[in-house]
Amino acid sequence: MAQFNEQPLPYLLDEAAETAPVTGRQPSYIKDHRQRLRARFMAGGPAAMPDYELLELVLFRAIPRRDVKPLAHALMDRFGDFNRVVSASESRLRDLPGVGDAVIIELKIIEAAAQRLARAKVLKQQVVSSWDALLDYCHTTMAHRETEQFRVLYLDRKNVLIADEEQAKGTVDHVPVYPREVAKRALELNASALILVHNHPSGDPTPSSLDIDMTNQISTACGALGLTLHDHLIIGKSTELSFRSEGYL
Repeated sequence: MAQFNEQPLPYLLDEAAETAPVTGRQPSYIKDHRQRLRARFMAGGPAAMPDYELLELVLFRAIPRRDVKPLAHALMDRFGDFNRVVSASESRLRDLPGVGDAVIIELKIIEAAAQRLARAKVLKQQVVSSWDALLDYCHTTMAHRETEQFRVLYLDRKNVLIADEEQAKGTVDHVPVYPREVAKRALELNASALILVHNHPSGDPTPSSLDIDMTNQISTACGALGLTLHDHLIIGKSTELSFRSEGYL
């Protein structure tokens, strides 16, 4: 991460630099609130808590002594829901007054853990039998990104996922993709088939003419090399579009 020179707000003074350890006692009303929230989480799980309270639990570690409810509400107001908070870019998070290194680190740990858990459910698994888990993974990884990302899922001859690789990053409405490189990488991995995945930050998974042209080019390259292009998934905010299901492939 880059160097940060922000001035902490009064209610975030204990989100301190590593060289200034937290001292002093936690006010009893904050301690009691945190204990109640943790107990409710352990008793009822995340389903028993609204998003802002789940976010409070995450913020407890970053801000040990202060009331984090105002910051949790501010984050929810800015980004909309828990998923969008933890997947927001570092620069956008830092735009919110009071968000510093400690908060960003905790949020990004949660994001990384969610992605690894979702990925573990699909890697080395037969795609047909784990299709719902695959879609969950794609949404967890890509649905809330602010720029386009293009990934390729490489499969062996039994349709087991052997590699998941990011091929390119782009802008808010375009990502450069090179069909030859996609096919070349499949041969390097000894893959027999592949699935293309990219996101639309607008939230609408409807394919553009460029999306369709690019898919056709990759399909042609795969066909020439004896590879199978199973599908191209476009991930929106809350749903996805399958080229195969919609008749584009």
